[in-house]
Amino acid sequence: MDIADFERQFDQGLTAMADLPLPNARQYYDALCASFAPALPNGMTLTDDRIGNVPVRRHIPRHHNPGVVVYIHGGGFNLGSLDSHQGVAAGLAEALSREVVSIGYRLLPEAGYADALDDCRQVIAEISPAALVGDSAGGRLILDLCHDPDASPPLGLIYPPAGTLTAETLGPDAPLLSRDDVFAAWEAMAQGSPAVDDLSPPARQIEVLAVSRDPLTAPLEDAVSRWREDGAEVGYYLAADMLHGCLHAREQLPAMAEAWRSFCHALKQRLDN
Repeated sequence: MDIADFERQFDQGLTAMADLPLPNARQYYDALCASFAPALPNGMTLTDDRIGNVPVRRHIPRHHNPGVVVYIHGGGFNLGSLDSHQGVAAGLAEALSREVVSIGYRLLPEAGYADALDDCRQVIAEISPAALVGDSAGGRLILDLCHDPDASPPLGLIYPPAGTLTAETLGPDAPLLSRDDVFAAWEAMAQGSPAVDDLSPPARQIEVLAVSRDPLTAPLEDAVSRWREDGAEVGYYLAADMLHGCLHAREQLPAMAEAWRSFCHALKQRLDN
């Protein structure tokens, strides 16, 4: 598969979802994302569980080291689930040689953004994870949860909305994610977003994965520069010519696969040391 194939297939899926009622659109999105996922790693065990009232899925590789990683999925705050991003969570567990617990947090508009934060906070408090990883909306949830860099575990952030997004800070439109898409999601979650200083680093150790054709990349790169200036150790990996959403098809897209491997290798080194 090349990037044009992925763009066409994913865009066709998003177009088909556009006129569906939200529950049906969510089911379609889950199937669309899962259709790009590689096979489950050999010997991996999946277990559905609950922590308090929050559904979680445990991804346990055959050979794993101590320490649990918490993963928070993307989907624009109103899409995504344990199913849509199972391939990402399983790949992360295999690459890090650790159990990965994925959180099925509540979605907008039925719940508020503060409710999604509360769900994630509850799981994190129970597990005390060795690292937190999130993509897109999930990455933003992590940024809004981590206010004390000295108390935060290492973070893995995959193309999250970073900082305060404005017409001036956001990058240009790209296939699969426009500036209008970003602003719609931003407006929906802004009311429940905590009023914190988002210029300071969320942790002392951070690994960041981005794609070059994504309006979120410009503010993310600005955040990476600020975090480094403030003393955080930040690794940054940019997948050339890739798009928002390519994470799902990472094994089929060479540039995404290379950036993903570098990102995971660096995060694993932080966990192993």
